[in-house]
Amino acid sequence: MEVGKRLEEEAGPSSAGKVDEFRHEKESEESEVDDKDGFTPGPLLSLKEQLEKDKDDESLRRWKEKLLGCLESDLSEQREPEVKFHSIGIISDEFGEVNTPLPVNENESGRVLFTLQEGSRYQLRLTFTVTHNIVSGLSYSNKVWRGGLIVDQTQGMLGTFAPQREPYVETLEEETTPSGILARGIYSAKLKFEDDDKRCYMELPYSFEIKKSS
Repeated sequence: MEVGKRLEEEAGPSSAGKVDEFRHEKESEESEVDDKDGFTPGPLLSLKEQLEKDKDDESLRRWKEKLLGCLESDLSEQREPEVKFHSIGIISDEFGEVNTPLPVNENESGRVLFTLQEGSRYQLRLTFTVTHNIVSGLSYSNKVWRGGLIVDQTQGMLGTFAPQREPYVETLEEETTPSGILARGIYSAKLKFEDDDKRCYMELPYSFEIKKSS
């Protein structure tokens, strides 16, 4: 996470009550342009229809069959995909890996999910299952706030996933916490997952803390 010069120019709020910064997220989001306006998702196809759609393309057909694997569900049933997130983990050289079950209780959604030293590298790891249909182009975005202002935004692509019994485990790109006295403190953030058709599968608000390096 590269916060940049903004933290050098503005002192952050006191540690007490910083977790309450989530109240500012709604105000920030209201000023953003809704990129879903005017977007029309493509027609929903059953798994059977998706297999037959490109049956003349041998390589594509084999890729789809491999992607789907052995499914016991009715391939002709037309259902929207469902992604269920089971846990979120934080991986760091400081403490290895720590996992938090999902969904997070609403009463605890503002609690500090993890604490890292300044200038340290870390990654987020998600465990989830896919059911009913293929999820195409599953992507994520992560916004970070401090003092009601967005100080960092990242996004990335996870890929296309077929329904299966076993959960998927995906690790997001490596991030680096900022350094310096003004960078220390508690931040609020929101992690969002959606597919090519703008279906949103999870919005996870959370907090994390950056502390002085030992």
